[in-house]
Amino acid sequence: MADAKAKIALELNGEPVEVAFAPHKTLLEVLREDLGLTGTKHGCELGECGTCTVLVDGTPVLSCLVLGLACAGHRVKTVEGMAERGTLHPLQEAFAELGAAQCGYCTPAFLLAAEALLATDPSPTRDDIKLALSGNLCRCTGYIKIYEAVELAAARMRGEDAKPAPETLYGVQ
Repeated sequence: MADAKAKIALELNGEPVEVAFAPHKTLLEVLREDLGLTGTKHGCELGECGTCTVLVDGTPVLSCLVLGLACAGHRVKTVEGMAERGTLHPLQEAFAELGAAQCGYCTPAFLLAAEALLATDPSPTRDDIKLALSGNLCRCTGYIKIYEAVELAAARMRGEDAKPAPETLYGVQ
């Protein structure tokens, strides 16, 4: 039957959700088309650019390569789930403060990959950050502001009264 839909239950951004969709759909398609969460972006749809990264059970995954059906019973987090009670996540604040997002298309994936890193390593080195974010491509930045934003957020999440260096602020040369 061509109109048959699969129905799954999962935890999405901390809330229980049931969703029905065509069984051939990827998680990316289910999130955007069936659940209306457009923060997760279409990129190459080949698993090469990282633009569609979401967290499944706390681990970054390329949602263009995962069938929606495979997420039944799992915890899925998108960028829409980062802010809590109207307060931006420290990573979101640092990205905005430092101008780490240019066009912003890749930003949700970078934010989620960085969140997964900081959940397991609250004091990552620059090399740790580079490695954790290496699956995400950006065409607009030179990556430096992204790395600096992750470092700033990590320091703040550790309780430090961290301020960006003047030369790292957006627009300051």
